[in-house]
Amino acid sequence: MNTGNILLLAGETSGDILAAHLLKGLRLQGCDLPVWGVGGPQLAAQGMECVVSIDALAVRGYTEVLGALPRLWHLRRTLMALAASRKPSLCITVDAPDFNLAFAAKMKALGVPTLHFISPSIWAWRRERLAGIKLAVDHMVCVFPHEPVLYHAAGISATYVGHPMAQTVPLKHNRAQARKILNVAADATLVALLPGSRAAEIKYILPRLLEAATLMLASNSKLTFVLPIASEVLQGQVNDLLSKNQALPITAVLGQVGAVFAAADIGIVASGTATLEAALYKLPMVITYCMPRSSYAMMANKNYLPWVGLPNILCNEWVVPELLQDAATPQALADATNSLLNDVPRMQQIRQRFAALHESLHCDTQSLAARAVMRLLS
Repeated sequence: MNTGNILLLAGETSGDILAAHLLKGLRLQGCDLPVWGVGGPQLAAQGMECVVSIDALAVRGYTEVLGALPRLWHLRRTLMALAASRKPSLCITVDAPDFNLAFAAKMKALGVPTLHFISPSIWAWRRERLAGIKLAVDHMVCVFPHEPVLYHAAGISATYVGHPMAQTVPLKHNRAQARKILNVAADATLVALLPGSRAAEIKYILPRLLEAATLMLASNSKLTFVLPIASEVLQGQVNDLLSKNQALPITAVLGQVGAVFAAADIGIVASGTATLEAALYKLPMVITYCMPRSSYAMMANKNYLPWVGLPNILCNEWVVPELLQDAATPQALADATNSLLNDVPRMQQIRQRFAALHESLHCDTQSLAARAVMRLLS
């Protein structure tokens, strides 16, 4: 296969990682078409021409999106103009559904086959999006086993491929080795703090996590903390906040999230893909999230499920605590984390439940997803 090209749009850090797995699978399937579009370092490492950085799509929440609309419209016009000249054989969109599905609809209307990787959470909220998805997507690639039935019922072709993280995260990890990588003592009680991978998340969540860490330390002076920084773009913002909390025994590292999860005893993790990765590392955690009050008010009461954290949703039960918005006070976060740390049987039950979850999501994801792409190309 040596004619045409593939336009790929990946949103945010998680999309860059997931799309890189897909692109690697395509190469193993014998697809040598040039791939270009919106991507980050992981996709670039797989040979994609990243004409736009993934950071351009790192927007979350209603009010944040409104402020970014002029930039997003300009980005869409730029990509449409490039697509008109390069004439892609296929458009693949990954994550960032609000932008990507609208873009895919325009591409599909022009006769370009479209595939979306990672289903929006229609099983959790905004199920009315199915009608728009049908107009935008020729094939939906799903990473959770309960998703395809919803798409098939709506007349949308869909394939379950497992979650790529379940394959890349080892079923059993080496905790001692991870601690050596992070230079953490073998006998330390290590708490991982993960405020998210967006500037807005650092602004609204990290100060609460640092205050919670201070409160936890007051009741247990032997605790140590580790904070992985998602990207170099966020380093300055994170370091500014850490400079105000110099008394905390906290180690900030760039990336190395897997090592952090493998090394930690417990985590306080912002809701999102990171909670799933933490669960795959069998890490007990407290899930949290905070956003601008106006955004939260628009999203409140739209959830079909009693949980927002992926580990609880996928296990279909309250496995770990969730503290959101006004409930996510530093004291509440500290109390919930301390309560888990002090309950050894419950910590073990959480690890066992997450081990079962890992097994259920473990598939040859990159091959299955690549085959779905190849079917559309042919």
